[in-house]
Amino acid sequence: MTSKQLIFLLGLLLPLAVSAANWDSLTPAEQRLLKPFEETWNGMSEQRQERLRNAASRWKSMTPEQRQRLKGRYERWQRLTPEQRERVRRSFRWYRQQSPEVKEKIRKRREWFRSQPPEKRLELRRKWRAMTPAERREFLLERRDELPAFH
Repeated sequence: MTSKQLIFLLGLLLPLAVSAANWDSLTPAEQRLLKPFEETWNGMSEQRQERLRNAASRWKSMTPEQRQRLKGRYERWQRLTPEQRERVRRSFRWYRQQSPEVKEKIRKRREWFRSQPPEKRLELRRKWRAMTPAERREFLLERRDELPAFH
């Protein structure tokens, strides 16, 4: 993973409330992590600087295992097509707008799915992917009391 890819990944993390006015105000550790942005840093928006500083801060506090997991997620993200990425973004925006109750249903359903043996998860994924959009809607309608509504 290149430094620029790593920084992009880190930039996806939540914003920090404090922003740097210029490159020289960054700590040496932040400068090392954010080196790919040195030339453009002072021209960046405050919001972008905040996101990148927060990402650098979170990266420093991660364990090696957490960093490895995050790198893997980033690599999977990179393999997605633009359409798939947009679908993920839409789903995430939708999720953030849901009530705590719906979010809890989603979390429980995900936990249930992840608790299944790998063969069962694979089988469920295959069945879902084999369904037409109409079959998926019917499946969700039949289970509307069990599952949250997905859009």
